Amino acid sequence: MLRLQAPLPDRYTLATPGELDEWIRAAKEALGPRLLILGHHYQRDEVIRWADARGDSFKLARFAAEDDRATDIVFCGVHFMAESADILTGPHQRVVLPDLNAGCSMADMADLEQVEECWEHLAGVVDVDRVVPITYMNSSAALKAFVGEHGGAVCTSSNAAAVIEWALARGDRVLFFPDQHLGRNTARAMGFREADMPVWDPHLDQGGLEEREVKEATFLLWRGHCSVHQRFRPEHVTAFRQEHPDGIVIVHPECAAEVVELADHVGSTERILALVEQSPPGTELGIGTEIHMVARMAKEHPDRTVVSLDPLVCPCSTMFRIDPPHLAWALEHLVRGEVVNRIVVDERTAEWARVALRRMLEIT
Repeated sequence: MLRLQAPLPDRYTLATPGELDEWIRAAKEALGPRLLILGHHYQRDEVIRWADARGDSFKLARFAAEDDRATDIVFCGVHFMAESADILTGPHQRVVLPDLNAGCSMADMADLEQVEECWEHLAGVVDVDRVVPITYMNSSAALKAFVGEHGGAVCTSSNAAAVIEWALARGDRVLFFPDQHLGRNTARAMGFREADMPVWDPHLDQGGLEEREVKEATFLLWRGHCSVHQRFRPEHVTAFRQEHPDGIVIVHPECAAEVVELADHVGSTERILALVEQSPPGTELGIGTEIHMVARMAKEHPDRTVVSLDPLVCPCSTMFRIDPPHLAWALEHLVRGEVVNRIVVDERTAEWARVALRRMLEIT
């Protein structure tokens, strides 16, 4: 999805790290409690150091909604996260994304037009009223609104099983997007077979599926993935175990099924963080998630060995777009009373998205 971020003035692009730190610090002091900076776990250290709260996307959005004093929410994450914050926060709060080009490749793999085309096709093959759409939190506000309007719900990587159980109690099959791996790993853990979950490819006619496959499916998994987590391979796990025979492997459920099968633990970013924090000193841990988070856990727990399973490193390139120059630029505008890069979800979309989010909260 194209988002046009204008080039920054030379003042910011040519500034030294020390100058940027000074400007960010001064802006934070000037804005006081009306400012809330949110930092996702995958964010780079030179940005996360300024965050008032760290967490995954939904945790941060809820944190913003609960901080009624903050009127200016600067979300150091990606576009869909800022949208979620705007959906959940009050009318007196404004959400800013420091760089509009900080998107999410996974979220962009399913857009509203594609999902509506899929839904229309399904209506001609099965009773679409018995299909429950579920979207992962890593999706646009438009898709959250779609599932809200069509009787579905949002899920996170930690509550996907509960949401799917809820869906199957209300319908015959689940349309799950945009991440096929989270859907597949959750369904497999619930006892479903590979044959129960064909993949819908939005770039192929009729999703690349025969009518029989659609009718026999319990899950229709969208052909989407996380560019970071798909990098992890079984050979990475094998190599780690050879070097650390007593080590523990923890991976995110956005990894491929063959990697998840080999792991000792599978969990969301918050779950991975908790498992590392709860491990005793001396534990050796191989982690399958974004490298900035892994490196930060290693730094904060020097009495443990915390390494990435991928020897070639796996940064989230879109998250990496948020940097000190963009943060300083956005904050200094707020000090002057100017709001740049405000993320606003239209009210109709926001209302249906809130329906889908409320369903998720009621389920879990």
